[in-house]
Amino acid sequence: MAEPVIELTGICREFPAQPPVRALDDVRLRADHGDYVAIVGPSGSGKSTLLNVLGLLDRPTSGSYRLDGTETTALRDGARTRLRGRRIGFVFQSFHLLSHRSVVENVMLAEIYGRQPRAGRRDRALAALERVGLGHRTGFPPDRLSGGERQRTAIARALMGEPSLLLCDEPTGNLDSRNTEAVLDLFDELREQGLTIVVITHDREVSTRAERRVRITDGVLVEE
Repeated sequence: MAEPVIELTGICREFPAQPPVRALDDVRLRADHGDYVAIVGPSGSGKSTLLNVLGLLDRPTSGSYRLDGTETTALRDGARTRLRGRRIGFVFQSFHLLSHRSVVENVMLAEIYGRQPRAGRRDRALAALERVGLGHRTGFPPDRLSGGERQRTAIARALMGEPSLLLCDEPTGNLDSRNTEAVLDLFDELREQGLTIVVITHDREVSTRAERRVRITDGVLVEE
């Protein structure tokens, strides 16, 4: 059987203080290929800390995090960066698009930062935009797009490296209800294609569309 995309076992994250602050407490989570998981919880519950650990942006104090079968906790910083670039796509509440670049150029930037080969970069960006339904907007500047189209551009950029995990932090926070629905429909399509999606959200509509829902409270994760 294939290795799970995410396998967290006994993950703890403490921050220095008197007494130490335990932001994550014995967190256990498994997500396989094609899983769609929503993580919900109040402000200060540990969602952001968990996002940073899942995204290899922070190291846990203890425990095991295997990403696509690779134990990440002992990797050096360079190896973690390379693994993150190959395996994880990020989608945030803010779209982080450059206004002076076209849609396709914004998507191409994902590979410039990731140091992928230049040959075929534009074709890969165009294919990613087709995948999210924006093949007709490739030459537009971001300010001529709707909020939903801007977020789909950001998702296309996240898909450029063919990641196994799409990690989304409040991805519909800046969208109205119509554009939220369009982005959630896209997540459904991507999951059906085998992509593993983890969404951190306050929005009940977003969390109910996920296949699984887990809640974090005071650093403790519980599947609902």
